[in-house]
Amino acid sequence: MKLSTKGRYGVSAMFDLALHYGQGPISLKSVAQRQGISEHYLEQLMGTLRKAGYVKSLRGSQGGYTLTKEPDKITVGEIVRIMEGPIAPVDCLLAAPEDNEYCGRAGTCVTRGVWAKVRDSITAVVDSITLADLCNEDKQKE
Repeated sequence: MKLSTKGRYGVSAMFDLALHYGQGPISLKSVAQRQGISEHYLEQLMGTLRKAGYVKSLRGSQGGYTLTKEPDKITVGEIVRIMEGPIAPVDCLLAAPEDNEYCGRAGTCVTRGVWAKVRDSITAVVDSITLADLCNEDKQKE
């Protein structure tokens, strides 16, 4: 499974907002500069995160974006699923085995179990890491 820039940059942007949590709205320009992301692309990502209820925006000269929850309440897995959709290394995992539109053999396929274990392992890792964990790791590197 390969994450697109949407997923990677979404996590990076949320991490940046988490680093500045409690300091008021953070401008997209400053996030874009610190994270090396195009400001225009970041606007699109923030729109997705805003619609999902993870950030809120404030207009005006002192405007910007803030997290809607504390950093320890938001996991990397949540952000990845918002930006990328379901975590699934193969399409056949996106539907139940008995009525699978992606593969007619999903109910009897031996390898489907392998891909389900891969999905479950990835999900367990990304769901165990919060934005607060990333912030703490960043502080330890300084």
